[in-house]
Amino acid sequence: MLFRHTFCTNMASAGMDIKNLQYVMGHSDVGVTLNVYTHASFDRAAEQMAKILVFSAVTA
Repeated sequence: MLFRHTFCTNMASAGMDIKNLQYVMGHSDVGVTLNVYTHASFDRAAEQMAKILVFSAVTA
């Protein structure tokens, strides 16, 4: 089971569309994909925030 969690988290972190990831994982409910199989990390959240801040500064 650990490999399914790792795969799902890695694919989500790489930017795979969540609905396509849901399909690949075979989940009938996207909530299972998001709430059970993907795991957040501080590093990934910080990376995403940095991208948003750079985009905001460029468009301002």
